[in-house]
Amino acid sequence: MEAHVCIHAHFYQPPRENPWLEEVEPEPSASPFHDWNERITVESYVPNGAARVVDSDGRIRSIRNNYGSISFNFGPTLLGWMESSAPAAHAMVLEAELESLERFGGHGSALAQPYHHLIMPLATPRDRRTQVAWGVADFRHRFGRGPEGMWLPETAVDLDTLEALAEHGIRFTILAPHQAGRVRAPGGDWQDLDDSGLDTTVAYRQSLPSGREIALFFYDGAASRAVAFDKLLEDGEALASWLTGLAHESGTGGPRLAHIATDGETYGHHHGHGDMALAVALERFESEPGVRLTNYAQFLAENPPVLEVEIRENTSWSCAHGVERWRSDCGCSTGGESDWSQAWRAPLREALDALSDDLARVFEDRGRAVFSDPWRARDAYIEAILGTEAERELFLDTWCTSRTHEERTLAFRLLEMQRCAMLMFTSCGWFFNDLAGIETRQILRYAARALDLAESVGEEGLPEPFLASLAEARGNGPRAPNGREVLEADSRTARVEALDLAAAWAACLAADVRAADCMAWQVTGTWATVSGPDVRAAAGSVEIADMRTGERRAFHCRALARGPRDVRVRVRPVGSGALDGWVEFELADLRPETRAAIGAEHDTAGRTNPLWDQMIQEIRSSLDGLENSVSGADEERFLAQLDALMGRAEAEAVELPLWELQNGWWRWASRSGAFGRGELAESVARRLGFVDHGPA
Repeated sequence: MEAHVCIHAHFYQPPRENPWLEEVEPEPSASPFHDWNERITVESYVPNGAARVVDSDGRIRSIRNNYGSISFNFGPTLLGWMESSAPAAHAMVLEAELESLERFGGHGSALAQPYHHLIMPLATPRDRRTQVAWGVADFRHRFGRGPEGMWLPETAVDLDTLEALAEHGIRFTILAPHQAGRVRAPGGDWQDLDDSGLDTTVAYRQSLPSGREIALFFYDGAASRAVAFDKLLEDGEALASWLTGLAHESGTGGPRLAHIATDGETYGHHHGHGDMALAVALERFESEPGVRLTNYAQFLAENPPVLEVEIRENTSWSCAHGVERWRSDCGCSTGGESDWSQAWRAPLREALDALSDDLARVFEDRGRAVFSDPWRARDAYIEAILGTEAERELFLDTWCTSRTHEERTLAFRLLEMQRCAMLMFTSCGWFFNDLAGIETRQILRYAARALDLAESVGEEGLPEPFLASLAEARGNGPRAPNGREVLEADSRTARVEALDLAAAWAACLAADVRAADCMAWQVTGTWATVSGPDVRAAAGSVEIADMRTGERRAFHCRALARGPRDVRVRVRPVGSGALDGWVEFELADLRPETRAAIGAEHDTAGRTNPLWDQMIQEIRSSLDGLENSVSGADEERFLAQLDALMGRAEAEAVELPLWELQNGWWRWASRSGAFGRGELAESVARRLGFVDHGPA
């Protein structure tokens, strides 16, 4: 009997964007990278899209996109960031999904996820519905099909959550083995389960109160722990042997599935070169007699569940106490000092729950004036978030009862308020050991932004009771005396208004640097500049448009730069008094990214040799020509160019972007069958670090 193997990887990072800017600001703890998203992309997301399989000498035998051979899900907010900030990694994921459709009989390997990584059993029914609806819509937007499966944040589950999945057409999800309470065969009696009594090699069906059913897979706990927390990823052959052993052991008495589930960041970030070990294991599965690599959707289609299961409600994979990690000091933490506690979790949850109720009331009361159905409009708002400007207008035409600019702006403010109200429940805010952590400060930023939006629609009186409740959440040490102080201190530095962006625009004009792009705001203006030997002045008018709400504001600006350390700006709103309306900014008052841009423009340290840059560009161009060549003669010409250029680069000790060049070479060699192609191909392959005779 053929045994089946599947590896699931849950790829996720919490939303990190400044809620006023919708841009990720520098995170010093991620140094030397700009932020944690960027760091983990370099360490995990990109490597898994082009994982190296090497020989004993460290030379590359093959490059494979791991995503195309495993089961995986990406958090929607992470994929959104990748699309704009790491497009190569985003493209690797989309390409792999297409590959998996072919490899696994028309069943793609990508799973959806509730949109904002809320702990679903602790969410309100409305939030649960919206989170699933947004997750499904985002999946369709990216992958062009409806999802068959959905990964639950922290695998936190109850029957209401499974109902929400089934209602939206989700056929299955994946849980930890301890989340199964009891099972029975058709016509048999229920059998209670202990921690080791569950057969994880088959799918189960869970009956739901509505009469629907959903299939459940329970991953192998011991193997998953060995991959995530032990040293199994130090050797890809060892990983393959463990899992093929499981597959053979379970491959009797009908089709069986040996499968594991871990955080996707395990492969490369938590365990260096884990992406390479995974690639070796996948290659081994494909050649192992009697073992078939599959994904959940394919296995389920071929082997519908027979056994019935009842879940243990309000459980998760990462809390031994159910879902208490996200609402109490249950004992689960990530370390810290011996006298630290997580007693802050309960009052934080209570304060945010109460604020969420207040924001829901505001949304419903004020939404009746602008929406045909406020809550259904919120469910559909993902269409506007993901859509073009025309699609945003179509959304308003569908759901907004007014066509005036003022009321449409009000509609978007209310919807943005609700988006932030859900973001403030992102699970990572409770996961770690202290209130001062960047994840908890991030969810408090979303609360502050939601309060700002409530105030912008005329609602007063919400901040004080919320802040009073938040003060009851007491952290560990002086960095986090209580939640109120953390929120007030953090939002003072994070909050960005149109005036700040106008000042940044003027400062960049005077310093003669390009202003950083911002997804949430559009900046347009007219200006004039005057330059002298040691000074540059700029004056102009600028319009700042909030792309989320449609609000627009105009400013007059003046700026003077006497070098990267001395930049002064004056800004006043159009229509204010000519004498008393000016607001003054010095360099220290500007946004961090603006200060960094101005300083970097004048920092020549570490810049590469321009002749090297030219040579690298010529190598890239030759490789592009090779990939796009249409004849053997063209290929020979570009191979000759590549060989000569790379030989010259070696002689001059030019530091080449080998990762990128290796990927390009592998794409061409795999497609063209350039194995043992001749001396030129062998020479280029060797220079790029491949085994002799090109990739194989």
